[in-house]
Order: sequence, then structure tokens, then C-alpha cells
Amino acid sequence: MTSAPELTVLVVEDDFMVASIHTRFVERVEGFRVVGVAATGSQALEETARLSPDVLLLDVHLPDFSGIELLRRLRGRGDDADVIVITAAREADTVRAAAAGGAAHYVVKPFPFEDLAARLDDVRRSREALARIEQRAEGAEHRDEVQAGIDEVFSHQGAREARERLPKGLSAETARAVLTALQTAGELSATECADAIGVSRVSARRYLEHFASTGRIGVRLNYGTAGRPERRYRAGDA
Repeated sequence: MTSAPELTVLVVEDDFMVASIHTRFVERVEGFRVVGVAATGSQALEETARLSPDVLLLDVHLPDFSGIELLRRLRGRGDDADVIVITAAREADTVRAAAAGGAAHYVVKPFPFEDLAARLDDVRRSREALARIEQRAEGAEHRDEVQAGIDEVFSHQGAREARERLPKGLSAETARAVLTALQTAGELSATECADAIGVSRVSARRYLEHFASTGRIGVRLNYGTAGRPERRYRAGDA
């Protein structure tokens, strides 16, 4: 059986120590290899053109221009590398801009190795699904075969929450808002989530508890407050 091709990674990060940590994280994930490190947006553009990496780990705060601007320039010149934004920036506008620019994932610093590994694996599975689409399209006699392959790709590109079967009374739009707020903040209480997206605390908790029950997010109890422990919800993957 032929092994899957190795995916190459360019780390775009201006802090040398952080770039070194990210590099070590990537090298722990089977099937990925770091081929370069860029400390500025301009250097990243040059290295991307020279190395043609499959994946970019992209910081938002760069010395010359932002990672979001870099993402726009890459897409503007037709570069379709998978981009995982890795940053301390948690503003909704930044998250929205990253999504609009075609980022595959958005990871808030600091994060454990497992968070990055899961997202790299998601990128790999998406690419494998794209390869299968070509195979199915060549020999497919029925439209359903091709559609199945396309659905598989989109299921790995952030559309899981939109396609997920929600309990009665929960909307896909609010569900996406809850997940985006949680991804942006990293961790929230039901009250904090409600304030962030403009719904009631009871409503926010319903969505959070649903995602916790399906394994989409994590939960921990904060015993530092008086009375009953506070439930804190943490962004994560299923």
C-alpha cells in the first residue's frame, strides 16, 4: 500500500522561540514536515513562492503587515495553500477576516500540541477527500457519487457545525455564533458567551451544553467562586 505524500509546512512567526515551538509541534505530527520559517509578511510571500508549501502556520501580528493582509495577498495571486492562523488575536473582526480569506482553522495562543495536531490532521483529511473527488469524477456514472465526495471535503473545512443535526429549538446561525465566540475567546462561561453574541444566558447555555454533550467542546468546573462551581466551556474538536 502506497503511503500518503508528506505535506510541507511554512511557519510564519516573528518570535524566534515561538516559531521553534511550532516547528517542534509540527514535526511530532506524522506526515508533516517544516520546510521553512518566515519572520515577516514579505519574507513569507517570498518563501511561499519559492517553496510552494502545502500548509502555512500564520501569525496575525507581523512586523511589516498583518497576517490577514498576507492571506489576502496569497489568495490574490492564486496561492491555495491551506492556512492555519495561529495568534493571540481574539477580536471578532480578525476571526471574520481570516474566515473570509479562506483560512482552514484559527487557533488562539497559547495552545497545547493536541490542538494543532487535530487541525493538521483535519487539513490532511480534507486534501485526501479532494483527491478522492478526482477519482470519483473520472469514473462516476451518477451525480450522487460526485456529491458525496464534495460533501466529504466541506465536512473537513469548517462546515460541520452548519451541517450538524441540532436539537429542536436551536438554530444553525446561533450555533455558529456560539462556536465562533468560543474559538475567539478560547474559554467562556455561559454568561460571557451570551454577552458576546447578544443572546440570553439560558439560551447560550443550551447551545454550549449541546456541543459539550457531543464532544465538540470541553467543560471544566471553576471552584474559585462562591457557591456552586462555575462551568467554563473550552474550544476544541470533536
